[in-house]
Amino acid sequence: MKSEETPFVGGPLDGRVLPVLLGPTGHPPKVYRVPVPDDAGGPPTVLVYRRAPAATGRRFSLTARWQYEYDTDGDKGGGLKWPWSKPSGPAA
Repeated sequence: MKSEETPFVGGPLDGRVLPVLLGPTGHPPKVYRVPVPDDAGGPPTVLVYRRAPAATGRRFSLTARWQYEYDTDGDKGGGLKWPWSKPSGPAA
């Protein structure tokens, strides 16, 4: 599989460039989750980064460049919304 050096912006991985595996379409995943183990032996903390277009110095590029931006809200609100699914709000 191919990988691409992708920069991370914000959060604990700010400024790092890591190789990210590309999917069948040639793009990295929309959401990148990084589990961080807990020192006390508890459940790991999961850092969530979302894919965003990277600002490049070039005006036009044939290949899309991506970066991952830190999502402070984590996994809240993401996912597919099917018409037949129940609402995910609090029970009334």
